Amino acid sequence: MKRGMMGAMGLALAAGLAGGGYWLGVRTVAPVAGSAIHSPAREGAQQPRKLLYYRNPMGLPDTSPVPKKDPMGMDYIPVYEGDGQGNDDAAQVRISPDKVQKLGVKTEAAALRTLDRIVRAAGRIEPDERRIVAVAPKFEGYIERLHVNVTGQRVARGQPLFEVYSPELVSAQREFALAAEGVQAMKDADSETRNAMQQLAESSLARLRNWDIPDAQVKALTKTGEAKRSLTFRSPVSGIVTEKKAVQGMRFMPGETLYQVTDLSSVWVVADVFEQDIGLVRTGAQARVSISAYPDRVFEGRVTYVYPTLTPATRTVPVRLELANPGMLLKPAMFAQVELPVGDGKPVLAIPDSAVIDSGTRRIVLVQLEAGRFEPREVRLGRRGDRYVEVLDGIDEGEQIVVAANFLIDAESNLSTVLGGMEGPAAAGGAPGNKPPGAGHRAEGTVDSVDSRSGGISINHGPVKSLQWPAMTMEFTVANESLLKGINPGTAVSFEFVERQPGEWVITGIKPMGDPAAHSSPRAGH
Repeated sequence: MKRGMMGAMGLALAAGLAGGGYWLGVRTVAPVAGSAIHSPAREGAQQPRKLLYYRNPMGLPDTSPVPKKDPMGMDYIPVYEGDGQGNDDAAQVRISPDKVQKLGVKTEAAALRTLDRIVRAAGRIEPDERRIVAVAPKFEGYIERLHVNVTGQRVARGQPLFEVYSPELVSAQREFALAAEGVQAMKDADSETRNAMQQLAESSLARLRNWDIPDAQVKALTKTGEAKRSLTFRSPVSGIVTEKKAVQGMRFMPGETLYQVTDLSSVWVVADVFEQDIGLVRTGAQARVSISAYPDRVFEGRVTYVYPTLTPATRTVPVRLELANPGMLLKPAMFAQVELPVGDGKPVLAIPDSAVIDSGTRRIVLVQLEAGRFEPREVRLGRRGDRYVEVLDGIDEGEQIVVAANFLIDAESNLSTVLGGMEGPAAAGGAPGNKPPGAGHRAEGTVDSVDSRSGGISINHGPVKSLQWPAMTMEFTVANESLLKGINPGTAVSFEFVERQPGEWVITGIKPMGDPAAHSSPRAGH
């Protein structure tokens, strides 16, 4: 009987436990399998994020659907849905705000500007070649008297220069005189004889005129019939005697230059414009000319000719300017400084030229998307002005462009290395003590010397585990001169540095050891 009662009670207890377990199981499992309404405590639970891809740790435009390493052994960084990065952000660079401040990053908006520019070139004063006249008799003779006997003498148009005697000239005059007399004597002869004598007189007169005999002397010869023994040569233009070979008593041959007279009322300035600027120079453009001899004066001129040849030794192209020479102040062979304003006055999209990273094959600028986030972009450039350059493609008006960031924009070849070292091991995907080349390193030491002018600092530092360096004293360069504020010889410091290029170590952050920020920062010290 007792055994029956015991068995019945056991069955009842087992049934009760089974029912309670079922009820507890329902109350426990339902929230997981069903709606969150039954489990308010789990409403804020974070769901697993969806992995999109893995991006290059150095900010290069390269992604991968599976984990991988870059050529330097750095792990690619996972990008999840909802973290603000998509495929278009794979090439973006993130820098902490304190790094931005330390590196002295400055930005400026791309805007429409008028690219007025002044092309400067060195030049020299030269005489106008069209105003140079040579005095060269066309017959043989002897110089009997000099009226102008020094080089550099100023002469007026028509002023006597010298007198010559020539047997040929005397003979030609007598021939003309006889022919003229014959014409008068043959007035009553037949027409054929008169025509023959007239032709003889005209040929004799033409010979004298071809020898540049003045008309006044020819008329006197016609009237009197007396041949002059000597002939006076006069200056054909007003100017300066720049060459004189004539000597009293000397014999000269036909075509020999005895005097050279140059009109210097207008001169040339031949400026040597560099090859990269010659495309901006246009004929007819106005120019300003400064002369060392007259520092308080500026002469105005005009571009009249751009020479078609280039000087290989200097890589310059001669450009000719014409300008007036009042008072004969400008003298040949004087040195001149030429300023050529260029530009069409039309506004174009432009950025400071300091923003462009030119590798020789492409041009890169850093666009600030938001605080601490930058995107490298390749741009196509146009004309250059003073401190600004036209952008034809790659950015839009109003975008913020990095214009000063020390070695961050120093060279495209170093850009990825520097950016990889800025955010430390977390960004690089590596662990402290096993950093790839170009990543950031940390150390502590004592400052030996500081050169604020060159941005150099010498530090006696302890061992650097990430580079397996022993304690030593070495020279560093700071990324920004502002980092040296408050840093003096003898100061104990904690600092971070990267290798910009082989053998060049650059400090990106430095703090005195007594600074609380240096001790509280998880990146300070080593």
